[in-house]
Amino acid sequence: MVMKKVYWTLVAIFVAAALGGCVNDPTEMENAPDMSAGSRKILTSAEAEAGELLVKFSKESIAAVEAGVTRSESTRTGIQPFDAALKEISAVSVERVIPVVEQHEADARASGLHRWYRVRFNDQVSLDEAARKLAAVEDIEVVQYDGYVARNFTEMSAVPYNNVWSSDRDQINTRSGETPKFNDPMLNKQWHYKNTGDETLVSPIKEGCDINVEPAWEFCTGDPSIIVAVMDEGVMYKHEDLAANMWVNQAELNGQKGVDDDGNGYVDDVYGYNFAKDQGDITWTDPEDSGHGTHVAGTISAVNNNGIGVCGIAGGSGNNDGVKIMSIQIFAGRYQSTISRNVDAIYYATSMGASILQCSWGLMSGAINSDEQYLDERSIEANAFAHFINTKRPGSPLNGGIIIFAAGNEAGACGYPAAYPSVVCVTSLSTDFTPSVFTNYGMPADIAAPGGDLYYHKNLSDAGQVLSTVLKLDGMYAYMSGTSMSCPHVSGVAALGLSYAKQLGKTFEPDEFRDMVLASVNDLDPYLTGVKKHNNGTMNLVEYKGKMGSGMIDAYKMLMAVRGTPAITVEQDKPTTISLSKYYGDVTALSCTLEVSDAVKDKLGLTFTVEGNNATITCSKQSAGLVTVKSSVGGTSMSREVAIICRAKAASNGGWL
Repeated sequence: MVMKKVYWTLVAIFVAAALGGCVNDPTEMENAPDMSAGSRKILTSAEAEAGELLVKFSKESIAAVEAGVTRSESTRTGIQPFDAALKEISAVSVERVIPVVEQHEADARASGLHRWYRVRFNDQVSLDEAARKLAAVEDIEVVQYDGYVARNFTEMSAVPYNNVWSSDRDQINTRSGETPKFNDPMLNKQWHYKNTGDETLVSPIKEGCDINVEPAWEFCTGDPSIIVAVMDEGVMYKHEDLAANMWVNQAELNGQKGVDDDGNGYVDDVYGYNFAKDQGDITWTDPEDSGHGTHVAGTISAVNNNGIGVCGIAGGSGNNDGVKIMSIQIFAGRYQSTISRNVDAIYYATSMGASILQCSWGLMSGAINSDEQYLDERSIEANAFAHFINTKRPGSPLNGGIIIFAAGNEAGACGYPAAYPSVVCVTSLSTDFTPSVFTNYGMPADIAAPGGDLYYHKNLSDAGQVLSTVLKLDGMYAYMSGTSMSCPHVSGVAALGLSYAKQLGKTFEPDEFRDMVLASVNDLDPYLTGVKKHNNGTMNLVEYKGKMGSGMIDAYKMLMAVRGTPAITVEQDKPTTISLSKYYGDVTALSCTLEVSDAVKDKLGLTFTVEGNNATITCSKQSAGLVTVKSSVGGTSMSREVAIICRAKAASNGGWL
């Protein structure tokens, strides 16, 4: 009967919270996790932390719990059945999972995170028995086990840049002969930003298999008010190519050591917080540290145009204008965070102003197989996601947040939490638009990005991996591959999009912005035919069709979406006819013309003819640029800009956005 009671509590209470919470209790978000289904069990204790359980109190009882814990010893709440259960399991403490911080308490209560508590007890007491006793208390809605979050970095080890390219580390070499946007010497090796199809770099490779960020940089390179929280190993905040773009808590930097100077509930959190060790100091020198978090951070916001190293997607222009990286450390050598501390970490990132949560971690493929199972086992984590997504940050162009996860590297179904619907799930691509050998895929996948593919390239060339910042031990710059590397490409493009929104004075709702990210893509289906041969076997590419997400992320399209400019993708060297009157509602009385600057003509190799209100466009170069559609009707003249994007292949609908 106890087990059945827990199941029905999960169902009934969370359906009410999800569907009717905004009516019954205006203090909690209406889009809290939907717990409308679940398995008939109290979860599994196989990998749980001994002597610890997580409980969520009902809305009706939480005030009494808070008053009881405040006025009495830590194992008494004033709720008699709960206190009796605590005594039976030899409880030693009852504490809230997240800290009580006055300036953020309203947000915590709006999402319901304030109702989650951690119960610690004698670790000789059976977890299952303790869970049953607590589940029998009417005032408790959910009982969940806590447990350590294990590393799931199954990518190859970092390969130092100097091991691959020893002759030109400090030289700018533009393989295409073009002048680069920035003076960072390794930019030309970051094929994932601009892929010229140069087989002297790596093979196989196809021109245009990149995130198309170079033309996007003409409009925006980043904004320091945009904060990306990298939830990972610690970020090396002293790195020569990251230091200027690190988020800094000035109150703690200039405060007293060992004191919570800004009163946010965390001590000495200068560059973020180390939730693995529960300390302010961010670390990266433990023997087990791989530089994973530092590599991820560099893709998002390595400092641009500083004459050293690599570029970041939203790393600025060299004028202290890149997006900021906040280090949310959940792995530190042999230490790792727990589920409940991860919730605390997400709460911290929200409270300190991060708009993007970058997560290149997660469970192995198949560890959880459905949303229902995920909510059964980790509803507290889903609650934290809802808090991050729906909490408004003052001055942000996004009225909430966006969470971006790596799909995983087992060549199977997308792992959780990446597969959970409220987050963005990122798959990985090689240098030629094909899925990386290792990438997870399937219907939960949302979007694809470059992640490298070591076992696919001739002679196992490391240059086909992703180049970014790493630890000093690995020479400061190195190649890595994995969905961990594709994920920050999407986070970086999202950060660039928010930077541009800030620049234009625009704001977006979380769902609206997420949809814009997922629509800012290039079609992959034309490449998903036949068989892909690699060093460990073959892949039937048809199996990946429709299962890699909406397409490959395109930074230029992202900025055009933010700008509100229609974008059309044309196929290289293929004449494409478009209706110019489409931009004015197909009014038949319109007379339309197309104006293209010489610079755009040269960049795209663009030629065009206009017949009536139709323009036929041909582009010989893969790039992007703005053209102007002019029209007149009844003596009134109008004009509207349109973005033209040339890629090797285009969708059958002409690539309309």
